[in-house]
Amino acid sequence: MQLELRHLQAVCRIAEAGSLGAAARRLGVSQPALSAQLRRIERVTGGELFVRGRSGVEPTPLGHFVLAKARRVLGEMDALGAEARALSADVPLRLGCILLVLLDGLLARTDLAPSGREVAVDLENSVTTLVRMLGAGRYDAIVYGEVNDYEVPLPGGVQARTVVPREPFCIRMSERHPLASRSRLDLADLAGEQWMTLVPDDDGGPEALVEACARAGFTPSLRYRITDRKMQHDLIAAGRAVSLSQPTAPAVPGTVMRPLAGTPVTGRIRLAWNRASVSARQGELLHRAAVEAYLANVDNNAFHRTWWDAHPEAHPSLG
Repeated sequence: MQLELRHLQAVCRIAEAGSLGAAARRLGVSQPALSAQLRRIERVTGGELFVRGRSGVEPTPLGHFVLAKARRVLGEMDALGAEARALSADVPLRLGCILLVLLDGLLARTDLAPSGREVAVDLENSVTTLVRMLGAGRYDAIVYGEVNDYEVPLPGGVQARTVVPREPFCIRMSERHPLASRSRLDLADLAGEQWMTLVPDDDGGPEALVEACARAGFTPSLRYRITDRKMQHDLIAAGRAVSLSQPTAPAVPGTVMRPLAGTPVTGRIRLAWNRASVSARQGELLHRAAVEAYLANVDNNAFHRTWWDAHPEAHPSLG
């Protein structure tokens, strides 16, 4: 077997994720399949690349050597694609996003015509992928989320601005759920539920949910991880799961949204762009478009409007 780019990407993803399970989820493969692929890679490289440590898998000395070479090769390949695109005429601004409620409104408001650039948008399920592609020049800008105190590490040469500094996650559940009649929920009341996990697993979200549930006295059953929004909502409406949700999410037939007492899980929305490919004016236009898209959704749920009016420190800045 000869090493291919996908093998180098797998090695890098394992190192970034710190575990085979997390790396497999980000690569969209099963953990056994990734383990088998790693064994084949190790046969080619001549030894173990990772060993188990206190905080997950850690590179061996050979692993560090292979990682350094892999990152260099992948960086060169990414640069090749980015530079080739830059030589093409009428290159659009490439915007990468995770699935946020403001996305639909952002697309409607993203008009960079005064700066002479169109916008091409890609949707990703991994914040790590967004950041790596931003650093490699595959994206010019990204919109992403962070949960609780987690901060996404950004590459050099990047400018970042906060779109919304804080929003309280709430619960979406079936309208037939026994707790649906309550105006506010205690997290402990959901101890026996099956949970729909947040799709991005590298923004601090799953860890924040598990930690909040632990403080409430239970371990959540993270049963579903589904990227299709309609399928998520159908399962919740059927009473098969509950989920954390942004408080700006729109109403969905068969489901209700309820705030959590004490706001145990909060989110933050950020915009980052490459200074080499996005001007200060373009960055400002993107930021303003994202802010306006978020503000347009504040009234989707009355409980969030009440919270929003009571927390002016959470309001975005357009300065």
